[in-house]
Amino acid sequence: MRFLANENVEQPVVDALRVAGHDVSCVGEIGAGASDEEVLRLANAQQRLVLTNDKDFGELVYREGRAAEGVVLLRLAVQDGLEKARRVTEIIRALQGRLSGHFAIVTEEHVRLRPLRRP
Repeated sequence: MRFLANENVEQPVVDALRVAGHDVSCVGEIGAGASDEEVLRLANAQQRLVLTNDKDFGELVYREGRAAEGVVLLRLAVQDGLEKARRVTEIIRALQGRLSGHFAIVTEEHVRLRPLRRP
């Protein structure tokens, strides 16, 4: 899968997804300080799903009606970067075919998928 990791996504998560074979671009590597709107615009232009810890993307896609290829919102309480990376990689693997076109909220207990308006 193709992801654009927001600046707030921990590097171990990015590294683990890359090792698992995913194409992960990072906002911090290509445009540090980009606004959420710019991140969403870039992700759509590159046909990537946004990977983030930032709830504001829900506001953009639902309240403001912005289109998105997909958003994966990480709401995991685990603080250890390697453990979080392991969990995120497992979840992405399990849901791989269903993430595109959805807003996925990933918590400790479950993953909730809601359809999005596509670009």
